[in-house]
Amino acid sequence: MSERLQFIQACLNRRIAIAEVCARFGISEKTGYKWLARFRATGDVALGDRSHAPHRRAHRLDPALAARIVALRKAHPLWGPEKLRDWLRQHDAASPWPASSTIGELLAREGLIHRRRRRRAAAHARLATAATAATAPNVVWTADFKGQFRLGTGTYCYPLTLLDLHSHYLLRCHALPSTAVHTARALFVRAFTEYGLPEVLRTDNGVPFAQPNALGRLGALALWWIRLGIRPEHITPATPSENGAHERFHKTLKAHVTHPVARTMAAQQRGFDTFQAEYNFDRPHASLPNHQPPAQCYAPSPRPYPRRLPPLEYPEATLVRRVQGGGAIKWRGHPIFLSINLAGDDVSLTELADDCMEIRYATLILGAFDLHTQRFLPNVRWVDR
Repeated sequence: MSERLQFIQACLNRRIAIAEVCARFGISEKTGYKWLARFRATGDVALGDRSHAPHRRAHRLDPALAARIVALRKAHPLWGPEKLRDWLRQHDAASPWPASSTIGELLAREGLIHRRRRRRAAAHARLATAATAATAPNVVWTADFKGQFRLGTGTYCYPLTLLDLHSHYLLRCHALPSTAVHTARALFVRAFTEYGLPEVLRTDNGVPFAQPNALGRLGALALWWIRLGIRPEHITPATPSENGAHERFHKTLKAHVTHPVARTMAAQQRGFDTFQAEYNFDRPHASLPNHQPPAQCYAPSPRPYPRRLPPLEYPEATLVRRVQGGGAIKWRGHPIFLSINLAGDDVSLTELADDCMEIRYATLILGAFDLHTQRFLPNVRWVDR
């Protein structure tokens, strides 16, 4: 404002032309004459900043029309903006009724509708995998938690079930107190020790099999499977039919061992054990040849469970980096965050032709690091064999 006042004082000096004053202050003559006219009209007050808001809102809703819309909504609380607008236009076509979106905003301001909260999208896309055909025993195992239920003591029971998809052999049916990763992993260790390793493990996208906010939605359990040479295979979210055989098994399990439920976890486990023996060795299965019991079609895997995790091996031409405790690696002093579930493991970096570094974990490509933008671009997929 002080600069504008100096401009006015210079303009009032008759010895200097207004055009020269405007050039000195770096403004056009039009702007100069505008400020001079304002000063002559109202004095120093005119030199302050004015609001840039329009004096009149071009699309402002007429209060009378707004009142009619609100009244109609209250009379028909289940009608949405489009239906309200259609009714009003049908009964009063002459009035300039606003768009449905404007009616929706009016109803929201009046507290007559509540906007739905949008569900936050997952941070990472899942690892895309096609459904593997179970052509033989131990090609595909399926795992799932049957819906939890309360025992007689009031505590919750979470049954974790593990099936061989080809033979429908029930590998594990265990009552767990939660869906925590460490309890599930202990159960898989016992199954792998007894039956060997499968090629594929198919699950849904729930905990602990998947982790929505992790790279490729791969949690600690899935990455452990990859380290063992097992491919995690997640079904499409909200599509349990892709694991239909396992879902159908849960219906049978529920009918046999949860009506009624046991009082304690140990008693419920005894019921599961009895059912598992009958299901595998005595109960005919309609989908097997001659309706044989599953045990007659199953044999353990030729791939034994290793006592130690096999080392991560990468081609000699690649650079190897250890993932730090926070889930990141460093490239030329620049941190690249991957996943906290990879902490302590090695990943490889391979320079590509388009100035990107491809980052790989075991048989999995995690994505690429752009050397120009210094950004990691997730793109989780399997290494082509």
